[in-house]
Amino acid sequence: MPSESPAGEPAPSNGRLPDDAVRVVGSVPFAAYVHVPFCATRCGYCDFNTYTAGELNGATEQQYVGAILAEIELARQVVPHAPPLSSVFFGGGTPTLLRAADQALILRALRESFGLGPEAEITTEANPESVSEAQLVALREAGVNRISFGMQSAVPHVLATLDRTHTPGRVREAVAEARAAGFDNISVDLIYGTPGESLADWRASLDAAVSLEPQHISAYALIVEAGTALARRIDRGELASTDDDDQATKYELAEELLSAAGYEWYEVSNWARSPDLASRHNLAYWKGHHWWGFGPGAHSHVGGVRWWNVRHPRAYAERMAAAESPALAREVLGEPTRQLERLLLEVRLRDGLACQALSPGALVAAASMVREGLLDPAAWESGTVLLTLRGRLLADLVVRRLVVDDDEGMANAEV
Repeated sequence: MPSESPAGEPAPSNGRLPDDAVRVVGSVPFAAYVHVPFCATRCGYCDFNTYTAGELNGATEQQYVGAILAEIELARQVVPHAPPLSSVFFGGGTPTLLRAADQALILRALRESFGLGPEAEITTEANPESVSEAQLVALREAGVNRISFGMQSAVPHVLATLDRTHTPGRVREAVAEARAAGFDNISVDLIYGTPGESLADWRASLDAAVSLEPQHISAYALIVEAGTALARRIDRGELASTDDDDQATKYELAEELLSAAGYEWYEVSNWARSPDLASRHNLAYWKGHHWWGFGPGAHSHVGGVRWWNVRHPRAYAERMAAAESPALAREVLGEPTRQLERLLLEVRLRDGLACQALSPGALVAAASMVREGLLDPAAWESGTVLLTLRGRLLADLVVRRLVVDDDEGMANAEV
């Protein structure tokens, strides 16, 4: 089953936010995430808040859609002066297990409640095996203008290890169907470092992804989450553990092949044909914008307040039927936490992090990492902390060093 929700303070049953949070709505872009928790089968590596038919305990798709519409109305009341949505993202789970008409209904409710910005990015994730040509046409007609396919690999034995049910050929068909339906902003997601995946396998997957000519490619290192079927197989010795050196080599190959094909990295795990094709919705997360997450287990952030919904679709539907907020708990972020999260997220971006956001101690650590080749010297001279390729490989280490020295710097400043 999915991992547990984080701890937090109780959230008010009416969903009301502190006045200070409401007052700053509109100071940054506002986005919407819609979590669709349904999956036909559970992939062995998946730790997301998803449910197969046998795990729904009586919850239905009809209840889900009605509950989402009710939460949209709640959000309209809580943040009545929110700006038009800069992006909408249907994620999961498998959003395309919903009828296209239901996704269209939800999108229409968001449009009527908040409005859409003139260049709003509206994305749906899709599994190649769960989407049809007719469905793609209907989604495009409803206003969805970006689609992200979960490709993961082009190699059958790697897909089998991940418990993915589509064939490599189906990805190509789905991409072609999306283009025929009018989608001109297509992304594909890849995973590297699966047990048993050779470097040649990974090269084949990269070559296959590039040959599809998508506008955007994501490549994520496999993380084996405790409690997943994949973790249990590794614990039993059926599969080898992931290997950091192997994943680093595969990341370097991804950068080599994707950059040669005309893709530029804009976040450690994401490449796009041009800056305007970067995922605006994901950038909203990385830049600390405001978003409301609709659906079971969805997380939200508005004005320094972060909250998360009850996880099970049935509990979520029951909350909404009782006219109660679905929020399970929340936390109000203090300024030190907000600055820390800014550091954690923005340092991963191609735009980098402004040096002025660092404490004196963190600046000393950053200067050292420039000399070590982890941070770009030219960017440093211009006042920006920017990862080199080696720095991207060791991004977690870079962040840890900045955070440790940031804490020490703040402690020294207080003394």
